[in-house]
Amino acid sequence: MSTRALSSVVGVVLLLAVAVLTAAAVGVTALGAAPPDTGPTRAAFELRADADADRLTLLHRGGDPIAVSALRVRVRIDGRPLAHQPPVPFFAATGFESGPTGPFNTAADGEWQAGERASVRLAGTNDPEIAPGSQVTVELYLDGQKLAALETTA
Repeated sequence: MSTRALSSVVGVVLLLAVAVLTAAAVGVTALGAAPPDTGPTRAAFELRADADADRLTLLHRGGDPIAVSALRVRVRIDGRPLAHQPPVPFFAATGFESGPTGPFNTAADGEWQAGERASVRLAGTNDPEIAPGSQVTVELYLDGQKLAALETTA
């Protein structure tokens, strides 16, 4: 019985196994080493201010979903910051009527999707009040980075 033919087959099988394992190790390393670059969050918003109802409404017009827990909202009326800023998400907060709508409400799922509206109603104890003709500015910050600056006239 000859062992030469068997040696060649075993050698080829071992070489193939080493090649497959090396390729698998390189593939796993290359795919796992660099997470995909998602870039900065991009979204478009629209602001409406209703002086009669003391309500500010923001519409997420499109773009990336926003994690409301990482969002900070800053409101100014005629250049003056509100005494009490909205601590989104919330249900009852100083300076605001309870029950904000949409993703600003603590009962929402925590993610602000394109097409969703969020609104807050200022309490009479918050200063300055929204009056007809007031210039209202809302700045949105996500994880400390300015996401949007919106202006409208009430």
